[in-house]
Amino acid sequence: MRAEMLLRLSRATLLTLVLVGVASFLPAVQAADEATPVADDPVLEARVMDLSYKLRCLVCQNESIAESRAPLALDLRNQVREQFAAGKSEKDVVDFLVARYGDFVLYTPPFKATTVLLWIGPGLLLIAGAGWLLLRLRTRAREEGPHLTDAERARARALLEGAPADSEEQHS
Repeated sequence: MRAEMLLRLSRATLLTLVLVGVASFLPAVQAADEATPVADDPVLEARVMDLSYKLRCLVCQNESIAESRAPLALDLRNQVREQFAAGKSEKDVVDFLVARYGDFVLYTPPFKATTVLLWIGPGLLLIAGAGWLLLRLRTRAREEGPHLTDAERARARALLEGAPADSEEQHS
């Protein structure tokens, strides 16, 4: 009786594990394709896609709105498309999105007081690292090597010449 319960339990556990495993691979099977063109005008769609690659998806954050399949990215692409269709320039569309979502929506943020560290930080880190390395190399060059006694020098010389280590001790 108890063996039957364990067998049923293990079958149910195995079935659950298989179903969970299959379900976890389903999102990976659906490949994340880039956005497909929607507008009938290929020139308009090219402008939309060109700008879409310059704008960050606010949901995914590591993809442009052209690459993202998030609903917000689709809405942003549609907004860009509508504004271009209304005759607005790329600058007008970008200004609208920045006013609405902030500089984070841009893959290349503007150079201003709030982003100055973002722009010059890597250079400062590189200069600081090179300075530290030069300082370390200079202090290391000034450090003296280990001091050896005359007996230790003779033993080292004998070892380098191929003589057995204890031969000096035998001669003494």
